[in-house]
Amino acid sequence: MLRRFSQLFSLSLRAVCASAVLAAVAASAHANVVVVLNSGDASVSLLDPTGEKPLSTFSVGKEPHHLMATPDNKSLIVASATGNQLLFLDPKTGEVQRKIRDIIDPYQIGFTPDQKWFVATGLRLDRVDVYSYDGQDLKLSKRIPLARTPSHIAFDNGSTTAFITQQGSDEVSAIDLATQQVKWTLPVGKLPAGIVMTPDNKYLLVGIMGSDYVQVIDWRTQKLVKQIKTGVGAHNFRGQGDKRFIYVSNRIANTISVVDMTTLENVGTIKVPGGPDCMEVTADGKTMWATLRWVKKVAVIDLASRQVVKVIPVGRSPHGIYLYNRAPDI
Repeated sequence: MLRRFSQLFSLSLRAVCASAVLAAVAASAHANVVVVLNSGDASVSLLDPTGEKPLSTFSVGKEPHHLMATPDNKSLIVASATGNQLLFLDPKTGEVQRKIRDIIDPYQIGFTPDQKWFVATGLRLDRVDVYSYDGQDLKLSKRIPLARTPSHIAFDNGSTTAFITQQGSDEVSAIDLATQQVKWTLPVGKLPAGIVMTPDNKYLLVGIMGSDYVQVIDWRTQKLVKQIKTGVGAHNFRGQGDKRFIYVSNRIANTISVVDMTTLENVGTIKVPGGPDCMEVTADGKTMWATLRWVKKVAVIDLASRQVVKVIPVGRSPHGIYLYNRAPDI
């Protein structure tokens, strides 16, 4: 009897240990997922960054286009433009933490470097909303009307100014964050999209989606300095993380360009079929993930060889993408 009990206890213990191991494996398999926004399907895809395969997909509000981490890196904010809400996810696992409703038409979103302000562009409503941020909650401070189709956002390093591209009017506007008034508006080229500040806080780089170049702007003097030829449909930016090189996705040309921010020159091209859009770079700087807007896929790119090594199926019109273990933005 005692021997039988011992055998049963041993089997039971092994079963419990096996279950614990399986649970740990399952948890680790879903840790540090790659988050992809499928704007055409109103969904989020979670991908395995190690096995490079789809894990799961879940529904969110309509037209999730852009996303970014909170300053404390404890949440990942998904902006649901037509759904009029912000969805907060666990940045490691992709699990939903909370929702903030009645954030109207949040297309592109961004925190100022000093973390005082949260800015959201209203692409379809032709306005920019500025919210104060206390580390937890958002409070609407000002709604600022702009000309047509405000799109992407950049800030100066001192958090004094927000710069907004306007695709419908071919302009960039500068908003003074202290007064929350438009300081100036400058024509920059057809369909300006992505915008980023160079690390030295000297120039704005703007992807001119209606053409084939990046417009360089001296924002203090409001002068157009240079056009950097990249490819047709120059759209969005992602830094290498070394404060020198930045990548530009050219959606129509099916390429990603490498721009040296110290010389303001195009120094390389990566062929990426499928309409490359938003990009992420791994923390070690060796791999890029890029959403392919036209073909419902994500490309995995080896940056040393500048070759696409894998494509992964996701939902319709994939747009924003996020890695928890990521290189710095610039």
